[in-house]
Amino acid sequence: MSPHPKNAVLHKPLTIQKNDGHLEPYQPSKLKRSLLKAARSANTTELSDFNAHDLLNEIENSLCFEEEEVVSALFLDSLVKKVLLSKGYQATLEHYQEFQTSKQRAHQQNRDIDYMITKLMAKDKTVVNENANKDSNVFNTQRDLTAGIVAKTIGIRLLPKSVANAHEKGDIHYHDLDYTPYSPLSNCCLIDFENMFAEGFKIGNAEVESPRSIQTAAAQTAQIIANVASSQYGGCSFDRIDEVLAPYAQLNHQKHQSEADKWISDPEKKQAYVTERTQKDIYDAMQSLEYEINTLYTSQGQTPFTSIGFGLGTNWFEREIQKAILQIRIQGLGKEKRTAIFPKLIFTLKRGLNLSPSDPNYDIKQLAIECSTKRMYPDVLSYDKIVELTGSFKAPMGCRSFLQGWKNEQGQDITAGRMNLGVVTLNLPRMALEANGDFTLFWTIFRSRLAVAKDALVYKAKRVEEALPENAPILYQHGAFGQRLAPGESVASLFAHKRATVSLGYIGLYEVAASFYGKDWEANLEAKEFTLEIVKQLKNAADQWGDEYGYHFSVYSTPSESLTDRFCRLDTEKFGEVPDITAKGYYTNSFHYDVRKNPTPFEKLDFEKDYPQFCSGGFIHYCEYPKLDTNPKALEAVWDYAYDRVGYLGTNTPIDHCYKCDFKGEFEPTEVGFKCPVCGNHDPAECDVVKRTCGYLGNPQQRPMVAGRHKEIRSRVKHLKGRDENA
Repeated sequence: MSPHPKNAVLHKPLTIQKNDGHLEPYQPSKLKRSLLKAARSANTTELSDFNAHDLLNEIENSLCFEEEEVVSALFLDSLVKKVLLSKGYQATLEHYQEFQTSKQRAHQQNRDIDYMITKLMAKDKTVVNENANKDSNVFNTQRDLTAGIVAKTIGIRLLPKSVANAHEKGDIHYHDLDYTPYSPLSNCCLIDFENMFAEGFKIGNAEVESPRSIQTAAAQTAQIIANVASSQYGGCSFDRIDEVLAPYAQLNHQKHQSEADKWISDPEKKQAYVTERTQKDIYDAMQSLEYEINTLYTSQGQTPFTSIGFGLGTNWFEREIQKAILQIRIQGLGKEKRTAIFPKLIFTLKRGLNLSPSDPNYDIKQLAIECSTKRMYPDVLSYDKIVELTGSFKAPMGCRSFLQGWKNEQGQDITAGRMNLGVVTLNLPRMALEANGDFTLFWTIFRSRLAVAKDALVYKAKRVEEALPENAPILYQHGAFGQRLAPGESVASLFAHKRATVSLGYIGLYEVAASFYGKDWEANLEAKEFTLEIVKQLKNAADQWGDEYGYHFSVYSTPSESLTDRFCRLDTEKFGEVPDITAKGYYTNSFHYDVRKNPTPFEKLDFEKDYPQFCSGGFIHYCEYPKLDTNPKALEAVWDYAYDRVGYLGTNTPIDHCYKCDFKGEFEPTEVGFKCPVCGNHDPAECDVVKRTCGYLGNPQQRPMVAGRHKEIRSRVKHLKGRDENA
């Protein structure tokens, strides 16, 4: 007899109809895992790995007699219990039933407001640290977290049953459940500042007219950002800020020119006066905007997740705005010159404009490089590659979410005033773990989970359509979303014909391939083709849904801030510590190279460049460096190499600063935070520790990150140590 008897061969594929109504393929390995887990919990030797195979044989022999291709989960469950009882495995049966009961209890607790509020009051880390840029110590954040708990528990009840169950189990993640579907809020956007400045807008009781100076335009920018951020739940971007604000700087110039014409006769002194005064106005306006954004708190208890895109302007005013943005960021905030967390700076590289020494704006590229070596921002966009990937040029909405090219009825390309309606992310590593090396089973599970994700995304989008313009006047009535609707009008017109995106996210391509091909699969062409096929299938599905529903379903390389921990934690409970997958304590963001390895920036870019063509709805690449401020040419070499390969690139380099001993570089990671390697200082008041958290910068000393992101950054820091600065 074989040491492991083969399972009975079912006469046809079998599908299980879950209690919530959705269909999943029958997975014998999943059932076996549940039985062995119950036996281990019972601390009994009555069920061995050999006996588990025998049990599966008997269960499947019974299933062979079923005429239907679909059986209910209830029927399968009763059959399992019947076989366990007939074999005399009483202890295993009792614990199997107990697991079923505990699952039900967990579902009920997730929907119990009192239970969830108790977790919040106890400062459960999975609740208070879900967002790395929310300080859970302050009152308005605490209030928002409380409201979020209530919204989550109600939202779970509102979701379709299959979606709610899949989210709770960790098959998918329904993002921002603390805001939606309880309220019909939208996600991130590119604010139409140009229209709002030109036409005016209203906030509260104030009718705001078109600005007559760059200082006023900058002040209005902060007001708009604060109001927009409080009316949605995602990030917001001011794209092409240099070009939009330049006309208002020109008004300052005209004013100073009039003054100079009146009082100064010498032409050279006149010109010097006008230039100097206008430059100061521009600098002061942009410095004020930097401080205002970093001191803003939205109604959600956090600084608005804001990005500004710039770099394409060519006239004198546009260039001065670009330079001011970078100089102010280099200078730092306050007397201690801390690194500003927001706004995220996104600088555009363009061949013929600023890429090469002969280009007219090459000097500003040099300033951007200096800024990035000292403050990590700006990230850079490669103009031509963004057009190739997304169909037109635009900055991302907040972190990495990109709109696709879209034209209105007049044939005009429109980017500003468009938005994203939300994200649902698939747990890809779980599919691989469930498939246990079986590619056919992986793709069967993949299609099943994809169907649930589709239902979730359609529900999310339809829920946003239930908003009324008067629910968020700044968005729908006063120009942030481009069009200005009257009270009571349908907001659906702003989302239809693929004007808005709704995003299908994914996490853990590294772990999926590691499950099938081993931990060092990156050089294996077959393994890489497998991962590319996964994102290609996601894109094919998203494109089909877009034609069916009229939204642009985009594939999104999820910035899995809390998710990198949540999915891994749930899968560890389910599968145990699987080497190189769950045992790390985190999952890898989207298509990123394993952070435990040390590829050169060029190798990393060459590896990752093939993925965004299938996930152009959201992507970013990072390169890891040692301290760069003495070697800016190294960073420029990477930027230049990246230009024709990737669309969006971020810089990760040590910029921590200890104010006790003046150490500058990489703080050491510990279980409770980061400390200065020279003097051991870890007091947030006496150090500036800045790490990138899924696209945005964050200060983990002041606002602790979720466990998974903390582990991932610690792993990255560990592998940065000792690298040659000139590599």
